[in-house]
Amino acid sequence: MLKSDKNPGGLPLSVFDEIRAGVAGDRSQFWKDLSLPFFGYNRPGAKISEGVRENFWLQSMMGGIKGEYDCVKAFSETDFNDDLKKIDVPTLVMHGDDDQIVPFPDAGALTAKIVKGAQLKVYKGYPHGMPIIHADEINKDLLAFIRS
Repeated sequence: MLKSDKNPGGLPLSVFDEIRAGVAGDRSQFWKDLSLPFFGYNRPGAKISEGVRENFWLQSMMGGIKGEYDCVKAFSETDFNDDLKKIDVPTLVMHGDDDQIVPFPDAGALTAKIVKGAQLKVYKGYPHGMPIIHADEINKDLLAFIRS
């Protein structure tokens, strides 16, 4: 996800430094604030579920601070391209086109191109947290893929 010569569409290091600062600083407020874009609740007309936000916060606070801090480097700086090229089983790539956490063009779209024979399913208007707030549709599509 980090912008580099090999990944010119990536995000600058400052974005990931801000995430690390949030995790290392007022972690509780960081997770609460992150729940808004994670679930697309910051979009006009969004129906906010405080229960979903509170559950996201609880799960985040239950994680170890060291692991959460270190995982920022792992997910932002690891090049998974060689691993993706080795996948040789049927693969479904699901991604919301309004994912504010992991932008679709730099993740779902690229993954579907790299994994041989991958099937890409793009969900219009869906956020990063789509498996939680759109579970009915996501689960239906997952089951259809598994049965195919």
